[in-house]
Amino acid sequence: MSKEIIKEKKFSLMPNKEKAEQIYIWLDESKAKNITVLEIKNAVTDTVIIASASSARHAKSLADHIIAMSKNANFEILSTEGYQAGTWVLVDLNDIVVHIFQEETRELFHLESLWHEAEHVVMSERAKKV
Repeated sequence: MSKEIIKEKKFSLMPNKEKAEQIYIWLDESKAKNITVLEIKNAVTDTVIIASASSARHAKSLADHIIAMSKNANFEILSTEGYQAGTWVLVDLNDIVVHIFQEETRELFHLESLWHEAEHVVMSERAKKV
C-alpha cells in the first residue's frame, strides 16, 4: 500500500476580491485616506490598491500593518519598496500590489490615470463600515 503524500499549500487560497477587501479593511483601520481598489488583471498583478498617508511615519506604519496582517493571514509577500523614504511605499503581495503615498506624491504621480480603464472595485458594506 502506497502512502499518499499531501502537500500543504504554502499561501492562502483566498479569492482575490476577498483578499483585496481584507487589505482595504486593514488600511482603513490604520486611518489610510482615499483608498482606491482597481482590478487591472495584467501580467504583473490582478489588483492594485492605492491609499494615502498623512506623513512618512504614517506610510511606514500602514506598510508595517499590511505586512504583519498579511503574514498572519498567510498572504504571499514578494517585496517592499520605498519604505525608508516613506513618500511612496509599495507592498507586493503577488496578486495584489499596494501603493501607499503621501498625499503630495500621490497627486504628482496620479497612478489612477495609468489604469483609467480599470474597473474600480466597490468594497462590500462590511468593509465600508470599518
